[in-house]
Amino acid sequence: MTNSATIHVIGAGLAGSEAAHQIAQAGVPVVLHEMRPTRGTDAHKTDGFAELVCSNSFRSDDWENNAVGLLHEEMRRAGSLILAAGDKHKLPAGGALAVDRDAFSAEVTARLSENPLVTIVRGEIDGLPPADWANVVIATGPLTSPALSAALAKLTGEDSLAFFDAIAPVIHRDSIDTSIAWFQSRYDKAGPGGTGADYLNCPMTKPEYEAFIDALLAGEKTSFKEWEASTPYFDGCLPVEVMAERGRDTLRYGPMKPVGLDDPRTGRWPHAVVQLRQDNALATLWNMVGFQTKLKHADQVRVFRTIPGLENAEFARLGGLHRNTYLNSPKLLDRSLRLKADPRLRFAGQITGVEGYVESAAMGLLAGRFAAAQVLGHETDAPPATTALGALLDHITGGHLVSEDEERSSARSFQPMNINYGLLPDLAQTPTHDQNGARLKGPERGREKKRAMSRRAIADLTRWLDANAAHSARQSA
Repeated sequence: MTNSATIHVIGAGLAGSEAAHQIAQAGVPVVLHEMRPTRGTDAHKTDGFAELVCSNSFRSDDWENNAVGLLHEEMRRAGSLILAAGDKHKLPAGGALAVDRDAFSAEVTARLSENPLVTIVRGEIDGLPPADWANVVIATGPLTSPALSAALAKLTGEDSLAFFDAIAPVIHRDSIDTSIAWFQSRYDKAGPGGTGADYLNCPMTKPEYEAFIDALLAGEKTSFKEWEASTPYFDGCLPVEVMAERGRDTLRYGPMKPVGLDDPRTGRWPHAVVQLRQDNALATLWNMVGFQTKLKHADQVRVFRTIPGLENAEFARLGGLHRNTYLNSPKLLDRSLRLKADPRLRFAGQITGVEGYVESAAMGLLAGRFAAAQVLGHETDAPPATTALGALLDHITGGHLVSEDEERSSARSFQPMNINYGLLPDLAQTPTHDQNGARLKGPERGREKKRAMSRRAIADLTRWLDANAAHSARQSA
C-alpha cells in the first residue's frame, strides 16, 4: 500500500473514530487527525476520542420496535467500534443503551491507538486539506473549527447553517432525596443491563409543576451574540425553557410526562415527573433526562432545586449550549458522501445533517467503508434504502424535497434528522394478522408493522454485507 493510498480522517469524535476503524478493518492505512488538545472547544472537557459532550445515552436499544435500536443492530453487524465500546461499557437505563462516558471514550481511544494501521496526529487542520491528500474524510462534527468552516463555505459557495445543541445538567447521586424520588423505568421496562428500575423519578403535583414553569420562564437565559440570534434550534434537542414557552403543558407531554410511573407515596401517576438517568459506572452521577437548557448557571441551580427531591442537589455539571454547523447535504454531497465540488473530500457525522450520537457514528461507518473501497478499487454500493443505514443516507443525500422557491433562491429548509421509521420505504403489504393468525387491531397493528420493517431491514442488510464481503474477496484473490 503506497502513501498515496493512505486515507486521512479529520476529527476523532464518534464519526471520525468509526470511519478510521472501518478503514483500518479493510486493511487500508489511515491517519486520524484530532485538534484537541492543541485547540479545545467550548463543549469538550478531555482530549479523548469519541467524547460524549451531551447525554450519555444512545437511546433505545430495541431493534425490533424502535428505529434507533434497529440502527444499533445494523451497526453491530457491520462491525462498529462505537457500538462495541458502548456494549462493553453500558449502564442500566431501562430500554435504552447508556454508557459510562469516560470508560467508553477510553475504550475507543485505546482501540484506535493500538491499531498498527492507524496513525494519530494531534493538531488543527486550519483550512482545506492539502492537495496531495487524495482521499479525505471530514468528520469535524458540530464544532468544526472556524478556519475549516470558512474554507468549506468558500469552496461550496454555501452559507453555513447552524443551530444550538443544549447540554443537560449532571447531579451527584448522594444529594438526591430518595425519600421523595424513586427508582422505576417507565412501565417497569428493563433494557440492556437494566432491571426495570433504572431511572430516579422526581414527582410534581399540579401546583408544584405550575410554580416550576413560572420559575423556568422567568429565569435569566444565556444571551446570544448578534450573529447567533437567528440560529434555529433542532426540535429533538430543545432547551426546556424553549419548550415551556411553546405552552404550559408542553413539558408534561415531553420529557416530564408522568405516564407509566407510579409514585409509591400515592400509588398514582403524578402530574409531572423529572427523570434522572445514571451517568457513570459508579452510579455517583445522574443526568437530568431531556433537561437541556440555556438558563444561566445561577438560575439553573435556583430553578432546578425547586424540583421535589432535588432541593439539595449538588451539580457536577450545569447545562449549556454549543453551536452545531452542518452542510446542505442534499445539494452538496453525492451518494457516497463525497463533496460534489471536490470529490476527494468525503464527509461524515453531524456535519452531514444527521442528528444524534448513533446517527453520526453511522455516517462515519459508511464514509469509512466507502473511502476504503475506493482505495481498494472496488467501490461499494450504498446499503439498501430498506435498512436504517440506507434510509438515513438517502435522506441526507436526496431524501429532502426542495421547493421551487428554494431552487430559485438561497433559502434552505434542510434540517438535521434522527433515524425514524418514516425514512424507510413502506412495506409492500402491511401486516393484518399476528404470528398466531389473530387479526391485529389499533396500536398493535402499528407495532407489528415496525417489527416487520425491522426484520426486513436486517435481512436486506445481511445480504448487502455478504455481497460486499464476497466482492472484496474476489478483488483480493
